[in-house]
Amino acid sequence: MEGGVGLNHVMTERKPLIEVNDLKTYYPIKKGIFSKTVGHVKAVDGVSFSIYPGETLGLVGESGCGKSTIGRTLIRLEQPTNGQIVFDGHDLTSTSNKNLVSMRKNFQIIFQDPYSSLNPKQRVKDILAEPLLVHHIVEPSQVSKRIDELMDMVGLPRQSKNRYAHEFSGGQRQRIGIARALSLNPKLIICDEPVSALDVSIQAQILNLLKDLQEQLDLTYLFIAHGLGAVKYISDRIAVMYLGEIVEIGNTKDVISNPKHPYTKALLNAYPIPNPHLRDKKRVFIQGDVPSPANPPQGCRFHTRCPIATQTCREGKPELEGYSHKAACFAVES
Repeated sequence: MEGGVGLNHVMTERKPLIEVNDLKTYYPIKKGIFSKTVGHVKAVDGVSFSIYPGETLGLVGESGCGKSTIGRTLIRLEQPTNGQIVFDGHDLTSTSNKNLVSMRKNFQIIFQDPYSSLNPKQRVKDILAEPLLVHHIVEPSQVSKRIDELMDMVGLPRQSKNRYAHEFSGGQRQRIGIARALSLNPKLIICDEPVSALDVSIQAQILNLLKDLQEQLDLTYLFIAHGLGAVKYISDRIAVMYLGEIVEIGNTKDVISNPKHPYTKALLNAYPIPNPHLRDKKRVFIQGDVPSPANPPQGCRFHTRCPIATQTCREGKPELEGYSHKAACFAVES
């Protein structure tokens, strides 16, 4: 799956598993004794993309750009303010809560912190049994067998299912989180920075596990991260996000080898170069902090930090344009 292998075939022969159209997720800012709404934090502001069956879309950007909010909104852990989410032909934005419960088994999430996402009062076997029983995936008499299968899938010894979460290492706890996500046989898994809290050597193990499981079970991933290393390794396509918007999206190889947006180039410049002969190459870094999503800049949102910004960038808003490799930048469009 690395580097977008087979992506063109996927996109031309199959329909998207999930389609996102002009998605917005705002959070109200309230002040005063009457909690009057005085503004909104625009965490996700008009995002559109598709994910195809069996592929991995990597979503990358700085902390606070809205990546995790997108993931949580896609599976309705957060309520969208506007826009449309179509999953496997069903409009999730207009689905009733009753129908949403029955559909949740089709999409699951792996959280960033494997410790806080697991109930410390439950043994592993209870953590894995709960979704199986709630969604009636297997008969009660078959729950123990299914738990053993899940432990095998993620590379944990079966006898450890009787232990509590705090008795495992960070990497082992994340494997438990992966097993829980797999328990319902989902079609889509949101990987919300699943390796950022782990040691580098353990990160590689978890990434390889996710790739192996995807191949075995025909899974579809939205892989969220703020570092390009993991995203480059596991993703077929990459979407680069800045301040609530996607500024570039395309095949992994194209985005990495030929970035179009200045922000994508800055992210790549921040990535360490392992080849010492290339380290003297001039590299341009962006300055300053990300503006507040409660009061984003007019025009191109990146113009306050962009080294090539012009007056046009300050006044007009570039659209995400292109064919298979799209970027929202006036310099690219011209």
